[in-house]
Amino acid sequence: MTATTLNAVMNGGLGGGGGAVAQRTVLITGVSRGLGKALALELGKRGHSVIGCSRTQDKLDSLQLELSSGPSSSSSSSSSEKHLFMNVDVCSNSSVQELARVVMEKKGVPDIIVNNAGTINKNNRLWEVPEEEFNAVIDTNLKGIANMLRHFIPLMIEKKQGILVNMSSGWGRSAAAQVAPYCASKWAVEGLTKSVAKELPSGMAIVALNPGVINTEMLASCFGSSSSLYQPPESWAPKAADMILNLTMADNGASLSV
Repeated sequence: MTATTLNAVMNGGLGGGGGAVAQRTVLITGVSRGLGKALALELGKRGHSVIGCSRTQDKLDSLQLELSSGPSSSSSSSSSEKHLFMNVDVCSNSSVQELARVVMEKKGVPDIIVNNAGTINKNNRLWEVPEEEFNAVIDTNLKGIANMLRHFIPLMIEKKQGILVNMSSGWGRSAAAQVAPYCASKWAVEGLTKSVAKELPSGMAIVALNPGVINTEMLASCFGSSSSLYQPPESWAPKAADMILNLTMADNGASLSV
């Protein structure tokens, strides 16, 4: 039995919809679509406080409205106070610094941070991937996480607790043709996570999480129409939420899969 599973059993089991888990404040990057949006809605439905960021304001507004009308919200005003959404570019260190400032002012230190924001190159052999496209993948998938860790780990250290989840991929542990930039970024996420795990004090944990193969826009860019053969984010989110909410310091440095 893994530390995650043991903790889940102690908290009432993974199958219980998260009911036995105390209310948490969870910050999710890349929250406007795909896995980030599905996870935000699932956590909101369970009564947790969601802090979300992305670069698309209209989608953030839409998500805020969706959470406000959800079953866990008694009123839109209470929901707007419960959740916080900001237009942030994780590739920008100053943008993430401002996110940290506002989060501390309005919500305090998050219990859990899910570094989910990511992008992928168009299918192509490495030498045919334009420089700007390669840079965008590395800047978002790797530097974006580094920016988040730079500004939030010190806050968590001061609080002496915190869980950090870095979204990896099956392609962070294997390789495929035509997505070399993406594979490189996710392999780097795995290595970064294991290194930072050795730097964290007791009471904290950082893990690399492979979400599995999910039917998202990113998957469709690689697999085309066959992406529809895989589960949608809405089916994935309850399982991911169970796992993330039950992580403990015993999981520090682990490479996990949903």
